[in-house]
Amino acid sequence: MKADSFQTAECVLSVFLVHFEAELREIIVKKEMLAVCVDAPGGPDKLLLRTVPRPDPKDGEVLIRVHCTALNRADLLQRRGLYPAPPGVSDILGLEAAGTVVGLGPGVKGHWKPGDKVMALLSGGGYAQFVSVPEANVMSIPSQLSFQQAAAIPEAWLTAYQLLHFVGQVKPGDVVVVHAAGSGVGTAAIQLARLAGAIPIATAGTPGKLKKAEELGAAAGFNYKQVDFCEGILQFTEGRGADVVLDCVGGANWEKNLRSLATDGRWVLYGALGGCPVNGDLLGKLLAKRGQLLSSLLRSRSPQYKADLVKAFTERALSHFSPDLPPLLSPVIDCVFSVDCIAEAHCHMEANRNIGKIIIDFPQPQS
Repeated sequence: MKADSFQTAECVLSVFLVHFEAELREIIVKKEMLAVCVDAPGGPDKLLLRTVPRPDPKDGEVLIRVHCTALNRADLLQRRGLYPAPPGVSDILGLEAAGTVVGLGPGVKGHWKPGDKVMALLSGGGYAQFVSVPEANVMSIPSQLSFQQAAAIPEAWLTAYQLLHFVGQVKPGDVVVVHAAGSGVGTAAIQLARLAGAIPIATAGTPGKLKKAEELGAAAGFNYKQVDFCEGILQFTEGRGADVVLDCVGGANWEKNLRSLATDGRWVLYGALGGCPVNGDLLGKLLAKRGQLLSSLLRSRSPQYKADLVKAFTERALSHFSPDLPPLLSPVIDCVFSVDCIAEAHCHMEANRNIGKIIIDFPQPQS
């Protein structure tokens, strides 16, 4: 009997230890996550998948399990060491994400609860299985959109909304030039300009990108590799010029942008893909037109600015992603990569092959 009792106790202890070890492994896993890390500045080969500590939600933050994120030009610059994360921000790449709420920090005042499907504007950290976000930067995903579609919205669409409304002060009837019309921001800006009652004109470097711009609502489009877009804009506007120019190119286009600009027009600079140096009489020509040269970046904005932007976008634009409220807004997705193909995704963007957003899928636990 004693031997049998000992064997029984040993069996029970063995089962307990197996169960405990399984629970411990689960706890450990829950406190870690898969993330894309950059070991050193450089090319796409510097992107590595690694297990890192999972963030805990701080005061007023929502913890999101990331289903999808999306690429932005800022990610490429940060990978090269040219656009570091702001102080206090995760150095993991990724400025937007879509997923499900899995935790709430103390002080969260909104209606968020675990299981909610959300998308979020980030200052960094999107290339990971979990990200913790101030609740003011979180938006509900419209019911008919997938996680992939939702991941294409926050950074690109909020940037476009900011450029048009917060910076460019677009009005109904304004002619708005959208450079890089095939980009995520470009495809969003065309649709948001139409929603505002403005008239978008697109520039891009391929017929396919111009065709997509036309489908999205561009009134005219010009291939900058084949024609002088300035002449096309002046002809379209009967010599008056554009009221707003959304410019992510910078120095390479400055003269054509000024010639395209109407008197009292707003030239909104939000990137410098064509370089920063300017040679010539920029200030004199800008002054002659009483033009406004405005510039904006979103990532470095204050928390309150971002909160105001998310609130305005949610109230005035988000409902138009539903077919029940025309005109319909639609995120444009070029392609989807698994996170283990992140280097290929970066190569795809660097080659300027994408029309719209490049989405990254993260593996999800089996239910």
